[in-house]
Amino acid sequence: MLQDNDGFHEPLFDEYQKLQAEHFWFVYRRKLIVWALQRYFPRLQSFLEIGCGTAENLAAIADRFPHAEVCGGEPSLHALQMARRHCTAKFLQMDARAIPFVEAFDVVSAFDVIEHIDDDRLALSEMYKACRRGGGLILTVPQHPSLWSRVDDAAKHKRRYTRKDLVEKLRATGFRPLYVNSFMSLLLPVMVISRVHQKIARTDLEVDEGFRIGKTLNRLFSTVCDVEYRLLTRSLPFPAGGSLLAVAVKE
Repeated sequence: MLQDNDGFHEPLFDEYQKLQAEHFWFVYRRKLIVWALQRYFPRLQSFLEIGCGTAENLAAIADRFPHAEVCGGEPSLHALQMARRHCTAKFLQMDARAIPFVEAFDVVSAFDVIEHIDDDRLALSEMYKACRRGGGLILTVPQHPSLWSRVDDAAKHKRRYTRKDLVEKLRATGFRPLYVNSFMSLLLPVMVISRVHQKIARTDLEVDEGFRIGKTLNRLFSTVCDVEYRLLTRSLPFPAGGSLLAVAVKE
């Protein structure tokens, strides 16, 4: 899968692992993932993350649901070796387009993964197959095609999503969406400015410059994300944002 998706610069896993512990974006997304699981699947017994990377999300989920069987699939052996150092989940090398399970998990997930896959409908169909009846799916994806930049090119993205497009693809593969909302909404103006700057600067980027910020800005943006988290988890809809969070069920 890595080759078919134009490759992935695997040393970036090392940098991302360092970032995920404290960087506001990763911390906020992780909080939202755990919140969504608690709200929609409070009796979670089995969980599979597709494209788990170095497993920071899995570690947080395993901590919140200690009695659940937590599994991670990832095409990169380098990432899986890193993941096993700090997470007790079960791991396997796996292609999202050929998931080797049938009705095996209460919840199947992919966090900023399917935008890397040419045939995202196939990946969603495979996740549907791996999910138990009555179980569900949790996804995060980048939002707004208009925000496309060289960072998306460097990350090997195939697309950014609109809300309508994501909902249609979920329904087409058999899922019923329960919740689809934007996040990174309060910081969307900052993201737009960053994208414009990247276009003007014309620098070769492998990592979004938003991931390489100082401690002061990181604390400031973390505070903004905390405010947004309180609003979002109190059912406030956000019409726009840097990303989308979706929860769906397999009936």
